[in-house]
Amino acid sequence: MAEVQPFRGLRYNIERTGDISSLISPPYDIISPEERQFYYRQSPYNVVRLELGEDQPLDSPENNRYTRAADTLNEWLEEGILFREPLPAFYILEHRFIHQGVTKRRWGLTARVRLGGQSHNEARPHEGILESRLRDRLNLLRSCRVNSSPILGMVRHDQQGLLSLLTQLARGSPDLSAVGHQGVAHNMWVIRDEQSVAEVSAWCANKALYIADGHHRYETALAYQREQQAARSHCSASEAFNFVMMTLADTEDPGVVALPTHRLVRLPEPQSSAKLREGLSPFFNVEDFDLGSGTLPEMLKPWLSILEERGKEGAAIGLYGLNNQRLYVITPRQGVKLQAMLPSSYSQDWRDSDATLLHWIILRQIMGINTPEKEEECLGHTLDEQEAINRVNSGEYQLAFLMNPVPIPKILAVADAGDRMPPKSTYFYPKLPTGLVMYPLWDEL
Repeated sequence: MAEVQPFRGLRYNIERTGDISSLISPPYDIISPEERQFYYRQSPYNVVRLELGEDQPLDSPENNRYTRAADTLNEWLEEGILFREPLPAFYILEHRFIHQGVTKRRWGLTARVRLGGQSHNEARPHEGILESRLRDRLNLLRSCRVNSSPILGMVRHDQQGLLSLLTQLARGSPDLSAVGHQGVAHNMWVIRDEQSVAEVSAWCANKALYIADGHHRYETALAYQREQQAARSHCSASEAFNFVMMTLADTEDPGVVALPTHRLVRLPEPQSSAKLREGLSPFFNVEDFDLGSGTLPEMLKPWLSILEERGKEGAAIGLYGLNNQRLYVITPRQGVKLQAMLPSSYSQDWRDSDATLLHWIILRQIMGINTPEKEEECLGHTLDEQEAINRVNSGEYQLAFLMNPVPIPKILAVADAGDRMPPKSTYFYPKLPTGLVMYPLWDEL
């Protein structure tokens, strides 16, 4: 099972930098170009300068956003902007946020986790990855040799769940408090005392870990580990590159929220709505609904409720853009053997997933978006239903497929089977902040 250890993290020296809220950012993959400029303006020390630097017209192999990130990191270390924890520590995080009008709290344990390679008894993924993002993150890791953004992992609940343990240990005022993306409040306790560290280590022993968010960062860490091991004649098991920074949450924590990621599609070739509907009709029921009048949220609300209800009965996918301002719900036709169109070697939970049906049957077989290159060229993603509709109306995309969330038990079952749903099948909200604590890879523990 996965090995979880404390580590000597890098943290901002608040006496030098000011409010920590101006220094953190979301992970790289949800930062738009406009948001990147916002974080640049917030502070000359905002972590976005490491996490997602800007490309320049005269970039070269010797001078680019990855090398500039490394130079910035070294400057911050030399100037005392960042300091190193004197002792190995665990970091307990509490995230407070509002979801569907309700205030929620999600607790997490930030630690270093030994990389498991291909062993199924180590951290278990549930999503595929995009090669372009893997290359990007690997280039950054090679240059900076630091994990600035933790992976979100999950641990199955047992008689004494992780949630109970963390709330017991997070006594007194937090060591650090910040307000980040979308107004989410983050509190962090640094756990250094030997008894608490031993208690956490003992609880984590023999636990299976699941990757919730950060699949690209996990694969990047594995690739970097392989490179470092190949370059050395002897490697100590305690070398920092054998681990990756991860924040672990309890699967039964009510604050663990998995949202859907909606798909936006640029058609690979001119394709009429009649042609697409003709391709769908042998396999799927296509129910259409008139948007009616009112604001977009008012028009979307009843349709999303129908999509949710259909999803309780089986697979259900929303579609916009097929014909003017009409919304559709796609469900499998009774008696049609869709399962025969899917690879037989995968688990039933994978084969029953809405995301699997969308990617393997609708996008690949009906629409011809059937290679990684076409997927990168034709597909976009968004968390927001209104944004999906607006980006189709603007002409940026031709179609929007709106999804129901994947239940957490199904996510765990797919991971346990060793299968992977398509990239961006889930969105765990809120995203972990980047920059509260970082894990350096340039020495041993």
